[in-house]
Amino acid sequence: MHASLTKVPSNLVGGSWIALDAGELRSINPARPSQIVWHGRGEVGHVRQAVDAARTAFEAFRDVTFERRAALLRKYAELCKVHAERIAAIITDETGKTLWESRAEAAALAAKVEITLDAGAHSGLSRVSPFSFDLAPTRAGWCVFRPHGVMAIIGPYNFPAHLPNGHFVPALAMGNTVVFKPSDKAPGVGQLLGEIMLEALEAEGLPPGVFNVVQGGAAVAQALVTHDDIDGILFTGSWPVGRKILEANLDRPGRIVALEMGGNNPAVVLADADLKQAAIEIARSAFVTTGQRCTCTRRVIAHEAIADRLFAGVAKIASNLLVGDPRAEHPVFYGPIISQASRQAVLEFQSRAARSGSRVWVESSAMSGEGFYVTPSMIEVERFSATDGDDAGCDVEVFGPLLRVTRCGDLDEAIAQANATRYGLAASIFTRDQRAAERFVSRARAGCINVNTGTAGASSKLPFGGLGLSGNHRPAGSFSLDYCAMPIAQMIERGDGASLAPGMTFEPSWLG
Repeated sequence: MHASLTKVPSNLVGGSWIALDAGELRSINPARPSQIVWHGRGEVGHVRQAVDAARTAFEAFRDVTFERRAALLRKYAELCKVHAERIAAIITDETGKTLWESRAEAAALAAKVEITLDAGAHSGLSRVSPFSFDLAPTRAGWCVFRPHGVMAIIGPYNFPAHLPNGHFVPALAMGNTVVFKPSDKAPGVGQLLGEIMLEALEAEGLPPGVFNVVQGGAAVAQALVTHDDIDGILFTGSWPVGRKILEANLDRPGRIVALEMGGNNPAVVLADADLKQAAIEIARSAFVTTGQRCTCTRRVIAHEAIADRLFAGVAKIASNLLVGDPRAEHPVFYGPIISQASRQAVLEFQSRAARSGSRVWVESSAMSGEGFYVTPSMIEVERFSATDGDDAGCDVEVFGPLLRVTRCGDLDEAIAQANATRYGLAASIFTRDQRAAERFVSRARAGCINVNTGTAGASSKLPFGGLGLSGNHRPAGSFSLDYCAMPIAQMIERGDGASLAPGMTFEPSWLG
């Protein structure tokens, strides 16, 4: 059992921990693959039990005042701060993230609570607060918001705490109950979140079935997202899995499905850009978290007048990044990639690109010794295309530290290249020309568009989501409350002057 956990590998169902036998689920430390962090078995039968527990708890939790739900979340936030080092430690050991990144992720949990409960003018809460107005002298119109019910949350491995937290905090704030399935690559982090949330529920005297955790792989996920008694699915992960979720729910149009998926994110650099700013931000965004963020810069389109200088600078930064033990005391930029298969995918794509004649500015290689370490890669391609294939410019998200670059002659060509993708999560442009920046922002097909800063890194005070294969127009971040509540329209008549429509008659005697 990992030192961060207080329970053996278990599922949390209705406030009770159900120990899991050793089985097919095994998370290992990517820095030390011989170290098993969490080992258990997915139990499909626990999905039904967890959904039943969440449904039972919902009947009580839906009537709990917002103030009590806010108190629950503040208690949870307080506990996240108390246990921040435990959270960071298990994130690092399950994902290979450096401790500085894991600590930042742990700190984001309480910050999300604060942002969610903020009632300021531009807050998410302001959009899901009841409002009313007069429709007529004796009639009022009201809009109230009520919870959907039981929400299934499917978490990813790259931010195994922060991203599911970004779903279940607003879900609970609006009165929903939760069944959370962590990534099968980071089950330990998911269990720890369950331990902390259960402590908060017990401290606040709320039904323990409000928050449930079921571990598992594809079979458990399938059972959860197709269960007849859930009301919503909040998912962060890849497009192929998101597609399966959509297909499984075609006959359930009333079920809310919010998808946040991958990206093939471009950065455009024009001739007038601050090249130091561009080079640093591109390198950071391309390789941070070992290239395992959905917002990582995957493609660069640079104006031909400055392309050589920019590419040389980014290549030099990439070649000098400190890659090593995520628990090292000295500064390390990134640690290992999540698995041997992920490392191999980076190396194989690089090989295909080289065979196609692409220029390899920085060659990626598997680092010797223990752990799934891989150095950065930077490849120049002739052109990007929004199609599948084996060509170096094809529209594929390589989820690792691999950056592709190309050249352009002007802004319109740069925009066309940036939009040569079926994804649409993030994009950025580097320029001193305000009109060029505005044109890019208005033309780039992405949900998060930055100017003079990289694609990786987002504010929870803003919406976070994408278009195309990156999402289905239900952004998270500050907009996460929107998909966790259902607007209900009401008309309230205070008078007794019901009017007769043409063709109607009425006599008081008819009522006896």
